[in-house]
Amino acid sequence: EVQLVESGGGLVQAGGSLRLSCAASGFTFDDYAIGWFRQAPGKEREGVSCISMRGGSTYYTDSVKGRFTISRDNAKNTVYLQMNSLKPEDTAVYYCAAGVPLTVATMAAGSFGSWGQGTQVTVSS
Repeated sequence: EVQLVESGGGLVQAGGSLRLSCAASGFTFDDYAIGWFRQAPGKEREGVSCISMRGGSTYYTDSVKGRFTISRDNAKNTVYLQMNSLKPEDTAVYYCAAGVPLTVATMAAGSFGSWGQGTQVTVSS
């Protein structure tokens, strides 16, 4: 059974940091890119960051560049999203997903076939 389990969300003050983890099982982890998406109430789901199968290529949406860092440990079947200098507008449910996007920069949600259940990130002002 394919599983992606996010953890690490929580409540943090603006300017603070969180590290999200995405633990995968049930498939060959390093055959897939992993993306982080987020969805705030009343807003569309947004691609935040993506990392290629071996970790050699990464992508960040403009609003998180310089603040978020994605990484993966294929030996542990885990992807991380280090989030620094958090802002209230980063508040959302964050999901990780496994897929085969054309490039890490495209991050089309339809390219990701397996999704986690999400973890809530709340940034207070």
